[in-house]
Parts: sequence; C-alpha cells; structure tokens
Amino acid sequence: MSGSEEKIKLAMPVIVEGKYDKIKLSNFIDGIIITTGGFAIYRNKQKMALIRKYAHETGVIILTDSDGAGFQIRNMLKSRLGGSAKIINAYIPDVFGKERRKDKPSKEGKLGVEGIDRETLLKAFAEAGVTPGSEIRAPWADRQRLVDDGLSGGENSSELRRELCRHLKLPERISSKGLLEALNTLYSEEEYIKALDYIRQTKT
Repeated sequence: MSGSEEKIKLAMPVIVEGKYDKIKLSNFIDGIIITTGGFAIYRNKQKMALIRKYAHETGVIILTDSDGAGFQIRNMLKSRLGGSAKIINAYIPDVFGKERRKDKPSKEGKLGVEGIDRETLLKAFAEAGVTPGSEIRAPWADRQRLVDDGLSGGENSSELRRELCRHLKLPERISSKGLLEALNTLYSEEEYIKALDYIRQTKT
C-alpha cells in the first residue's frame, strides 16, 4: 500500500467498533465499513446476520481497538461467524494517548482505531495481507435503480425491499444504502433480476 492520498479500494468489508473509527477509515478507504456499536453487536441480530453473510461470501476484515474490550468483540465475532467464514484479522499497535474529542484517555490509556494515524493503519492492513482492489466486482446498481424497480421512494417500497431481503437472505431492516452495498458486493445483476421477478410473480 502506498502513502498516496488516493482512497484505497477494498473488496472485503472492514468491521470496526464505533462511528468515529468508521469516519477515520472513510477518509482513505473506498469500501464497506460496518460498525459493531461496541458491545451492542451482542444484541443486534440483524447486523450480526449481515456480517455473517459477508464473512461467508466475500470475507471480512476485523479491525478492533487494541484494548481488552476490542479483543473481546473480535473473539466474539470469530466464534459466532463459524469456522468456514473467511476472516482477516488486522491489528493496530498499542499506542498510549488520548483522542482529541475525549476529555480523558480510555480505561487502559490506549488509542483506539480513530486515534491511530493513517500510515499506521495502512501498515496494519498490509501486515494482515490485505490486498487493495483485489476481486472487486464492478458496481451495477445505484439509487436510481432501486427507485426504478420500486424498492425506494414508492408507496410499497419498504414491503418490497423486505421481501427481496428475505429472499436473498439479507437482514430485512437493512437500509437502502446497505442494500445497494450488498447487491453490488454479493450478487450479480442477473441474480437480482431473477429474485425480483420471483417476488413479483408470487405476489400476483
């Protein structure tokens, strides 16, 4: 990975703990970034199902903080995703300090992902063997496609979207943005059309 300012395209979703971690990575990564919401992932069955789907279809990169809580979340994910899941573990080093937005350091005094500089994060990905841009499927769906197909902005869009998600074994409550990411990453346009046609035929 180079130190250029261009965003790095990752084929695998990156799993991080919080929204500030996601914001940090979004500055230089072009790809799907999913937050666990800290320990909230233990109770969020929908998000866990989505992570599991990605882990078995594309693989996922886990990048949690280097403190005890981060490793607990990492280990929980690995155990729940199952042995056949493709998981890449990226680790940040122990760096002691305090994030700018916080009044005081964390319990263990270590910086989380949000506080680690760009070059160190890139090194963490490189050391984990993450290859930028490998096996990225060209996106075929966009927001207008969802509108045109009645999955967004229509009277019955929410219901149709839920039915499509059930058929594709995606979380029913996934957002429109999340659905687009999943369609472009996990499914071909042909698979999508076939699924949508099947749903419409069963409703008539």
